Amino acid sequence: MPTTALHSIHVHPVKALRGQSPHKAVVEPWGLAGDRRWAIVDEAGSVVTQREQPRLALAAAEPLPCGGVRVAAAGLEPLSVAVPEEVGTRTARWSGEKIETITAGPEASEWFSTYLGESVTLVHLDDPATRRPIDDPQHGRPGETVSLADAYPLLLTTLTSLDALNSLIVQGDRPDEGPLPMNRFRPNVVVSGTAPWAEDDWRGIAIGDVVFRVAKMCSRCVVTTTDQTTTERGKEPLRTLARHRRFGNRLVFGQYLVPQTPGAIRIGDPVTVLE
Repeated sequence: MPTTALHSIHVHPVKALRGQSPHKAVVEPWGLAGDRRWAIVDEAGSVVTQREQPRLALAAAEPLPCGGVRVAAAGLEPLSVAVPEEVGTRTARWSGEKIETITAGPEASEWFSTYLGESVTLVHLDDPATRRPIDDPQHGRPGETVSLADAYPLLLTTLTSLDALNSLIVQGDRPDEGPLPMNRFRPNVVVSGTAPWAEDDWRGIAIGDVVFRVAKMCSRCVVTTTDQTTTERGKEPLRTLARHRRFGNRLVFGQYLVPQTPGAIRIGDPVTVLE
């Protein structure tokens, strides 16, 4: 079997936007450096994602030095946004949680409101070490925190499991919707050289010298049915996951990771299963 290794890295500075695929990334306790430190909220304070606004897939975010972000989308001038000064917090609501964030400058909110056609605000998670503990008493541990990612610091997927899923899609009743690219699943790290679905049994891994706890399987939602280049939605992969990858009431693809040691990861790093 080929050597199990880190195939690619993906950092999404603004939640729900297209991100970057660097060769190297620093691992912080709450996720990859710069990953999902920004999000968009509506007038009610709810976080806006591709679930509500598929067009966010067509906007791109690039991290800037000192924590800022540059956003770009067709029809708008690119905008560079600096980390806002803390002059009070704004509560962002996500999946039953209340997360205190800092509001970006008005030009950022105007940019996103114009792009989405609704009044929204760009917010920044200024202190992930204290703002957002992992909200899962079954799978989180005391002291663990997370950025503005859905639930856990990192999401891992594997190339062979995607190949296996695509084979099942082709055998199903919507073969025209496959094969699907990995960007449908918006992972942080993609691993090569495993057996299909091997990650189901992992409890701890090391990528290079950085150790991670494997927290739980990732339940998938409607975002996976969204073509990240056209925003069109279909039935896959949820139809096939429901038939072949249902665990209780969850449709599963990928595993959530929680960093246990600091460090940096690089494409090509060996991936070692620890337990």
